[in-house]
Formats: sequence, structure tokens, C-alpha cells
Amino acid sequence: MNTPKRRADLTAGTAPLKAVKSIQVSKWMLSACGVWLMALGVYFIFVRPPLLPEDPRFMGVTLEQIRVSVPGLESWLRKVFTVMGGFMAGAGVLTVFVATVAIPLQSRNASWVLAVSGALTVVLMSATNFALHSDFRWLLLLPALVWFTGLVLYVASRKTSFVDRDRSNGGVN
Repeated sequence: MNTPKRRADLTAGTAPLKAVKSIQVSKWMLSACGVWLMALGVYFIFVRPPLLPEDPRFMGVTLEQIRVSVPGLESWLRKVFTVMGGFMAGAGVLTVFVATVAIPLQSRNASWVLAVSGALTVVLMSATNFALHSDFRWLLLLPALVWFTGLVLYVASRKTSFVDRDRSNGGVN
């Protein structure tokens, strides 16, 4: 039996599978970005030196000139990076939570939360590193692209699942 209604039912059934797959991929991508933020935070707290070789180069001075001109700068930056690393790691924890709890539930506001938090974390960091001509700018573009792709997949999967719900309810939601 291959009636038009039967064909519509069969093709409509593939859309939810695509939506589920997109949700899973976006969940994985955004969770990976959250884990990356946590790892970056730990790096800033425990490993990152106060000044990278690119920092004096950007300022047009030597490291020795900085140390003579501003003797306490490196110890102060150590504290600043500890705080900043804590905020990065905290943002990562929250990102993983949103990705693993709110995305599977298809929470109405998850896309906005992910868009704003991504813009304020990975996108802003990437853009700033490009403005500074950082040695790490291309590497730091990758998390922003992963975040954006995960967000787009999530938003697209939500739209697909809304269309499917409308079809299954006869257009009544």
C-alpha cells in the first residue's frame, strides 16, 4: 500500500530522526566547548605565564623593559589570570550543564543562553586574539566555530521538531 498519505507518513518519520541526530551532535559539540573552557581555565590558573612572548612584542617593548618599568606587573597578572581562569572554568561547567540537560529537553531558552554565553566567551576571546595578532588566533578560532556550528544545529533541530509536531497534530499545536 503506497498511498500519498502513507508516503507522507514515511517521509515525516525521517525528520524526527534527523532532529534527534542534530540534537545529539549539537549536545556533543557544545559539551566539548564547555570542557575546553574548563581546561583553558585550569591552564590560566596553574600554567599560563603572566606574559607570553607575544605580549611584549604587541606592546613594542622587551620583557626586561616591562619588568623595569612596572616591577609588580607579573605578580599582579598572575592573580588576574587566576580569577579569569576561574571564570572560564565556571563558564565551562555551566556550558556542559546546559548542553547535557537543557538541549536534550529542548528547553525554549537554551538557544538564547548558548548564543549569548558563546558570544561573551569563545567568540570574544577569538576576536580579541585576532585584534592582537596573537600567535594563537587561528587555534582560538576553532572553538568559536565549533560553538557556532553546535548552536546552529540545535536551533535547526528545534525548528524541525516543531514542524513535525505541527504535522502530527494536524497543524494544531
